[in-house]
Amino acid sequence: MEPAQLLTHLRRGTLEFCVLAALRGGERYAGDLIADLGADGVLVTSEGTVYPLLARLRRDGLVDSTWRESTAGPPRRYYQLTRQGELAVRSFTDQWNLFRTAVDRVLRGEQ
Repeated sequence: MEPAQLLTHLRRGTLEFCVLAALRGGERYAGDLIADLGADGVLVTSEGTVYPLLARLRRDGLVDSTWRESTAGPPRRYYQLTRQGELAVRSFTDQWNLFRTAVDRVLRGEQ
């Protein structure tokens, strides 16, 4: 598998929780989330991925949103984590740590 394909598969399973974790610091505009997630070049994502994801997270009760006027154009929707979203991030973090430790152990050949 090519590196780009591998990263795509890894992103697919984790992006939702990366978005939720990015909202832990407080309310965020989707454009800022996209820029921050793509800053390292690994979690690169697009509006076409993040906006539908945020809509689903909102429907699922993991994020709330509010509209705000913008000085640079039309109103913007800002997203914040709900209590349920915070619990989802905590659960993912616990499971991710177990998963990462197990994968690291296998990759080091420590069966």
